[in-house]
Amino acid sequence: MTVPATAAAAVAVAVALDAAVAEPPSRVHPVALFGQLVARVDRGGGGSKSDGWVRPRTVGVAVAALLPVLAAAVVTVTVLAGSHTHPWAGAAVAGLVLFSTTSLRELLDRARAVIVASDGDLDAARDDLRALAGRDASSLDAAHVRSAAVESLAENLADGWVAPLVAFGGVVGGGGFVGGVTIVGIDAGLALAAGAAAWVKAVNTLDSMLGYRSKPVGWAPARLDDAVMWLPARLSAGLLGVATGTPGLPSRRRVRALARRPASPNSGWPMATMAAALPARLVKLGAYDLDPAGSGRAGGGAAAGADDTTPLPDVATATRAVGLTRRAGLLAAAVTGVVTWF
Repeated sequence: MTVPATAAAAVAVAVALDAAVAEPPSRVHPVALFGQLVARVDRGGGGSKSDGWVRPRTVGVAVAALLPVLAAAVVTVTVLAGSHTHPWAGAAVAGLVLFSTTSLRELLDRARAVIVASDGDLDAARDDLRALAGRDASSLDAAHVRSAAVESLAENLADGWVAPLVAFGGVVGGGGFVGGVTIVGIDAGLALAAGAAAWVKAVNTLDSMLGYRSKPVGWAPARLDDAVMWLPARLSAGLLGVATGTPGLPSRRRVRALARRPASPNSGWPMATMAAALPARLVKLGAYDLDPAGSGRAGGGAAAGADDTTPLPDVATATRAVGLTRRAGLLAAAVTGVVTWF
């Protein structure tokens, strides 16, 4: 059995499991287990936070260099063991790995719950938003809650779905970077592709848990995540453009200008494309204002809006964002499957 066939099968397994069950149980979810390890770093040096380390930046560099490699190594060995038993066993294990490193249905379900609740139970919508977006929602009105949900759809499409697929397909697709590499007599392409997906997910998890300015230990994980996410973020913007029927949307001058407003060098690309595709104004108060038609204010202040021509997303517009994210995600999976096959 060839690696392209087993790799394409692994993608199919991951997509099918995501559609069927959304996420593995948290008690056995590999990402949750990895997160427990990262939490130990966050509590550094016996203190309550990562600033308990004597040299937090040095610790952060070591963590960013070693923990993702450890995750990738465990996955690579596990898939190799499955492939040694039978090629289809290896495909099944790789599919389980890819399933555990990607998340689309969970993202869509959580965003949909926030959007629906925002129309009748604002307190519930604010509570639900905490699982979706890393911001204080206690003072947000319904429109800003929906804006946060739409922003999270765009950003997490890149982080939680496209990035692991890009890593997997990039290693094994089209002959990949590891064509002909064998380990213990087994073609290692599939195992290394699964390891690459695990490495990317580990990098992203480190950033999501440690990559805050208030945590010195998170400086290196955040910089590494910025580098790793450069391509997936821009590919996600392209996928959103294709999904909306306007492939050139991310390259428009206005979208490119909006993409530079968030502090992150990457998240602005899918968010700005989503804003233009709907169209809707996406605002994080005090941080950015992505208005595809109006002048907007880079800071996204509370007073912004009087002179802007694009409204914040209503329920119908935010619901369209869910559908657009789903189409872009399925397109990403289809492209990955084709790339791995050929």
